[in-house]
Amino acid sequence: MAETITFFVDKLSNLAVQEASLFGGVEGQISLLRNELEWISLFLEEASATSNDGRRLKLWMNQIRDAVYDAEDVIDEFIVRLEHQRQRRLQNLKFLRVVFPTCVIVADKLPLVHELDGRMKEINVKIEKILANKSRYCVENAMMPSGAWSSSSPNEVVTWGEKRLPIVEEADVVGMKDEEKEVKEMLLINGELERRVVAIVGMGGLGKTTLAKKVYNDPDVNRHFQCRTLVYVSQVYTIRELLMGIAKKDFKTVLGQEAETKEIRDMGENQLGNEVRKYLEKRRYLIVLDDVWSIQVWNGLCLYLPESNGSRVLITTRNQQIALDAYAKLYQLRPLGEKESWELFLKKTFPTGSRSTISQVECPAELEDVGKKITGKCKGLTLAIVVSGGLLSRKEKTPSSWEKILKSMEWHLSQGPESCMGILALSYRDLPYFLKSCFLYCGVFPEDYEIMASKLIQMWVAEGFVQARGEETVEEDVGEDYLEELIHRSMIQVVKRKWDGRVKSCRMHDLLRDLAISKAKDSKFFEVRGNIFAYPFNPRRLIAHDSQNISQHLSNCHRLRSLICSIHIPQVNFWSCLRSAKLMTVLDLTLFVDRGLTRPEMKLPKEIGEFIHLKYFRFSVPGNTRFPSSIGRLINLETLDLRDNIYLDIPFSIWKLHQLRHLYLGERKIFRMQIRDQRCFSSHLGIDKMTNLQTLYVEQYEWVVRRGLKLTQLRKLYIYGPNMRSNSSYELILPSNLVELILDCCHLKQDPMLTLGKLPNLRALKLIDDAYIGEEITCSSGAFSQLEFLRLNGLPLLKELIVEESALPSLKTLQIYECNKMEKLLHQLQKLKSLQQVKLENMNPGLIEEIKNTKGEEFDKIRLITSIT
Repeated sequence: MAETITFFVDKLSNLAVQEASLFGGVEGQISLLRNELEWISLFLEEASATSNDGRRLKLWMNQIRDAVYDAEDVIDEFIVRLEHQRQRRLQNLKFLRVVFPTCVIVADKLPLVHELDGRMKEINVKIEKILANKSRYCVENAMMPSGAWSSSSPNEVVTWGEKRLPIVEEADVVGMKDEEKEVKEMLLINGELERRVVAIVGMGGLGKTTLAKKVYNDPDVNRHFQCRTLVYVSQVYTIRELLMGIAKKDFKTVLGQEAETKEIRDMGENQLGNEVRKYLEKRRYLIVLDDVWSIQVWNGLCLYLPESNGSRVLITTRNQQIALDAYAKLYQLRPLGEKESWELFLKKTFPTGSRSTISQVECPAELEDVGKKITGKCKGLTLAIVVSGGLLSRKEKTPSSWEKILKSMEWHLSQGPESCMGILALSYRDLPYFLKSCFLYCGVFPEDYEIMASKLIQMWVAEGFVQARGEETVEEDVGEDYLEELIHRSMIQVVKRKWDGRVKSCRMHDLLRDLAISKAKDSKFFEVRGNIFAYPFNPRRLIAHDSQNISQHLSNCHRLRSLICSIHIPQVNFWSCLRSAKLMTVLDLTLFVDRGLTRPEMKLPKEIGEFIHLKYFRFSVPGNTRFPSSIGRLINLETLDLRDNIYLDIPFSIWKLHQLRHLYLGERKIFRMQIRDQRCFSSHLGIDKMTNLQTLYVEQYEWVVRRGLKLTQLRKLYIYGPNMRSNSSYELILPSNLVELILDCCHLKQDPMLTLGKLPNLRALKLIDDAYIGEEITCSSGAFSQLEFLRLNGLPLLKELIVEESALPSLKTLQIYECNKMEKLLHQLQKLKSLQQVKLENMNPGLIEEIKNTKGEEFDKIRLITSIT
């Protein structure tokens, strides 16, 4: 909630600067609103850090949110109406295009400004009344936390009864033998006398506590350490309380005296900590800190934990950053596999006594199919399997009974604060306010969907969730930091990483996705199609995957800001129904036809140009797509993704989109792109004005090789050129700031390395599918000073890669696939001093023979880093 207000306050500030001439008549009301919202935002940031979800606070926050949404809609509607008025006047009075190209007659603007002023006053009055209700109904008391992250007073004690103890007991979990062995080995390293910290990291409910307890109670660990203590930390703690937990096993021994309870309670943190340190100094100890949520836990305790004698500290946490900040050796706990999940499910569903082995537990044949569907829903999450199995153990053992549980699993897993969802919700509550919207937004993607990181971040930026950290910071870079933090907090799972270690794609665990959808519904953050028939229906964001009849519900969605949907073609009046949503910021449409039907020809209506607030537009259709010239009026568009279309007909006006950061016009799947106006290719007539471009995917490259690109922000360039063979001898002229370059099917006859090697910032280069049709590639001396990744893929005529001295000094990864005429490589690899990985696939048998059998110690090192398939 706080993030919603913060984003809008930033928007108001930017509008006040950028559009001063438009808002001059209502500056006082906008300033008043901005000031009030800044205070409200601070209040809500504090409220979001508490564990209280009282009905009063929730109602008050919902009313504030609706008022903020109203204000945003009023201002954006004013801008739309002003732009519409300007366009209408320019059509009626053609000469104004030359004399006053951007004017709106003052007399025409005054009624709109007057109306805006009146509506802003109404909103300010409404917010004032809502603020008055905060005191009248004691909302501030409702937000008081039940505990604190850490005590402001070192002597404050939080009773142990307030701790959230683990639900999954050690005996509940099957397997984990390999995990237990690995963690044990990390703790029992001989000869290492320094204190070592080991951290078990993973999402909530995986079994981190269970694994830690298994290791803690292991006989070898028991013999190795002279004293052991396990302390539950959780979100509510004080350093003094944790010290008490370390000492409580035997106060007499630790404190060296007959200590009465009152005397212990009277000790301050420092006194108690010093006593603990004195006792531990002479002993090899193991301290387990379970469920750590803040690095302040370690920063406060480490002062009292001696660093000698080979002692160990074992931490369990959901947040990888805590482990890194504590300089811990990481153990990343993964979800259970399919076999282990099924065994645990059987153990909980058919309890037969502690002495029974899992092989003695059988599932009736008629229940096995639905049982495996239930475990599949849990996706290896130990807690979810234990809860589901425990629930089924009390139900009738019939297919119909189990089917009912399967259909309502989300409900069963979300009952109460100690439920599976309640445990996972702790991770959401712990997020800083600016990450909560980013996390919720991940729920807009389908179940088990592999989310491309670049797409996710671009959508975050378009929604306003990401704020630059200074004038020189790129918002996409900040978005990558946001994503990495969600990953460190075990809220998002990495699927693939790029050549430089950045996230390429990610995925959300199904139960965390359910949590995100639940929280989003509760806060009206977005609506999914399942709720589409609930009235009044006027969502802010609408998600509809594989939707059959969404068109009829769009006509009344005046407040719609984001639409992410997949729909069948045709849907009657889809575009006409969408016209009411002129405040749209994100539009992600996938249109598809049933198998066997003719691919449609799609002509977008000219009204698409009225969505002037649109920042992210992705459009995919399995057929011909023609865009109107009005697309040039999308003056705020930052991402235009058309790469999944087969045929594109794009007007010259596309080059008017000067705010574009990411433009995807074609890739390998595109066979032909028609351009209605050949001026689209002329660099000096269009593309050089798109000075904000960071990413460019384009099919034809004639204008690149003839005139070059002068885009100073361009980082990634993908060129696909199947029809440009006549120009294949041209030299590529590319911007020096380029970081990643992909050439696909360009049929270059001249060795491109002579030119590309001079690019000072190029770090990744891919030549794919006949990008070059020569026999030799030469990396000359001193070339590619920053290149770290090189892929040569599908170059059937290439016989040799030549690496001259001091070329490719930074290359770490070399991938060569399907270059069947290449017979020699090993001696060239020897020159690459920074090389860490070589991957070869479908290569000439002679080259493989050379790699495997050439003798020499220097070649042995190369073989160790080479993968051949």
